[in-house]
Amino acid sequence: MTIAERAQDDPDAELLPEDIRNLEAQHGPLPENFCVAVDSGWGRFADSPRYRNADDAGTMHFRGVHVEAARLLLEERAVVGLGVDTLSIDHGPSSEFPTHCCWLPAGRWAIEGLANLATSPPVGATIVVGGPTVVGATRGPSRVFALV
Repeated sequence: MTIAERAQDDPDAELLPEDIRNLEAQHGPLPENFCVAVDSGWGRFADSPRYRNADDAGTMHFRGVHVEAARLLLEERAVVGLGVDTLSIDHGPSSEFPTHCCWLPAGRWAIEGLANLATSPPVGATIVVGGPTVVGATRGPSRVFALV
């Protein structure tokens, strides 16, 4: 079962280590220098207020990557990039941002707000990321393509 299927009724669902292991059981081990792009099914809300999905208290609710899944990718796989179809690699209600705190200091990169992941194959695409250099910035807009 994919995260999109598992999380169908849970906006706060997270990619878990077992999701990664299930993918590898179906498609083989993750290659070195790989980018894991998480199709959580959230991209379908990109053009609506539901994408941010804030409740009455202002807490956002959307899917993300659990810190243990990030640790697995860091410590047991040679993954260098992480992409999500949501606003953040951490799930919406996070206030401590453990996935950011684990992933980014390790020298890995992340891309948020990816579109059309459901149209890409589960493995085998080549990701091309182009973004401007912004002096003093840690982030900025990018153009991202999957070559299939």
